[in-house]
Amino acid sequence: MSDPLASLLGLLCLLQIKHMFADFYLQTPKMLSGRGEYLHAGRAQHAGVHVLGSIIAFVIVGAPVGFVLIICALEWVAHFNIDYCKACYSKRKELAPDMAVYWRAMGTDQALHQLTYLAMAAAWAHVSFG
Repeated sequence: MSDPLASLLGLLCLLQIKHMFADFYLQTPKMLSGRGEYLHAGRAQHAGVHVLGSIIAFVIVGAPVGFVLIICALEWVAHFNIDYCKACYSKRKELAPDMAVYWRAMGTDQALHQLTYLAMAAAWAHVSFG
C-alpha cells in the first residue's frame, strides 16, 4: 500500500484478526494447562502462534525481514510474560468467570496485548515512513 495511513490501519486490522484467532480459537488444551508455571511449553507455543500470525501480517504490508524478525521476537517475549502474569494473578486470587475481578484481569490482559500491537505498528510506521 502506498498510503501510509491506509497501510498502518491495514496492519492494525490484520493484528486484531490474528489476535482473535490466536487467543480465542487456536489454543490447545496443552496451551491452556499449567499456565502458572513460568517455563511452560504450552504458553511458549501459544506465544509462537501469535508470532506466526504477526509475521504473516507484516509480510502482507511489506515489512523488511530483519524488522519482522526483531519485532516478532519482542512480541513473543511480551506475550509470553503478559500471559504468565495474568495466570499467576488469576491463580493467586482463585479467579472464576463469575467474578468481576476475573473480567478485570481478562480486560487488563487484552489491553496490554493491544498496546503491544500499537507499539509494533508504531515501530513499523517509523521504519517504513520515517
